[in-house]
Amino acid sequence: MAMVASLTLTAFLPNADAATQYTVKSGDTLWKIASKYGVSLNQLKQTNNRTSNLIYPGQRLTIPSVTGVTAAEKDLMARLVHAEAKGEPYAGKVAVATVVLNRVASKEFPNTVSGVVHEKANGYYAFTPVQNGEINKPADAEAKRAVNEALTFRGQGSGSLFFYNPKTASSEWIFSRQVTVVIGNHRFAK
Repeated sequence: MAMVASLTLTAFLPNADAATQYTVKSGDTLWKIASKYGVSLNQLKQTNNRTSNLIYPGQRLTIPSVTGVTAAEKDLMARLVHAEAKGEPYAGKVAVATVVLNRVASKEFPNTVSGVVHEKANGYYAFTPVQNGEINKPADAEAKRAVNEALTFRGQGSGSLFFYNPKTASSEWIFSRQVTVVIGNHRFAK
């Protein structure tokens, strides 16, 4: 059984946000730590000058600040995940959040989470929950956890920019996209 990790906050950077120092406990992995704080695994490794995934109890790691994604945007993503992937497997919820992050990183879409979620093209919203108001309902804990995991996974996926349910999709265009993975009732594509 993994032990609960302890956290020490230390403000050691002048003129900067307080950096979070984390003391590694037995059972921790870089992935678990990055997921807990919603930071990219690559960013966590880079901040701590790590090339391997090996960590040991007692080691202190600096948790980088989440760049480019505010608490409000994380909440917006979680509400979208909750509305779009209700009843889907957890991996599908992470993949929905990953699509949003991939779109933010793509030159083809708006460069903010809010811009991506609320995007309207040719008179249609990119995401049905924005149109029907489901986006305004609070997210559950699993959707919030999925967003943190997607933030951790950022930059390591297959580049999915779209997802759809083939049983309900009506656009011929979406069927022309290259499928990257199928999770539950959703197909993810680029």
